[in-house]
Amino acid sequence: SKFVNDKWMRENGFLNDVQEHKPWWWNIKVQKLNLSAPLILLPEVSCQKAIEILQEKGYDQAPVVAESGRILGMVTLSNALTSVMAGNAELSDPVTKVTYDQFSKIGLEDSLGKLSCILENDHFAIVVHEQMQCSGNGSSFMKQMVFGVVTAMDLLTFVSRNDKK
Repeated sequence: SKFVNDKWMRENGFLNDVQEHKPWWWNIKVQKLNLSAPLILLPEVSCQKAIEILQEKGYDQAPVVAESGRILGMVTLSNALTSVMAGNAELSDPVTKVTYDQFSKIGLEDSLGKLSCILENDHFAIVVHEQMQCSGNGSSFMKQMVFGVVTAMDLLTFVSRNDKK
């Protein structure tokens, strides 16, 4: 039923946003947010270590990315703590046990308008950038690199600091 879901259709480029009066920032690219590089966790990190790292570094969330570069999801401090305290995960379990695997991705070249639409329903989006990777035998492939994590607060901060009115 995704084909009749306007949100899904917009996010996947099948439907253009028809908002008539777009704000001044609507067509600005995501890269203008100047996001800081994210903390990335590997899937074998334990829940206990993930919680410790997030608390120590002052992060609320972090993408979980395999060595291959494949994005597995997002772990949040609150979900990790809640899962462990409720007995749904052990401190020794890999962080993937408490990772959200449903997440939205957005590119650096995408608009803040597209980001705004994503953030209407999601708490965050993972900002990705396509990069060509070449191997020793001459083969090449495109790899998605995690460039940042963006929240509604990041968008609101940008808009309020740069308000053109």
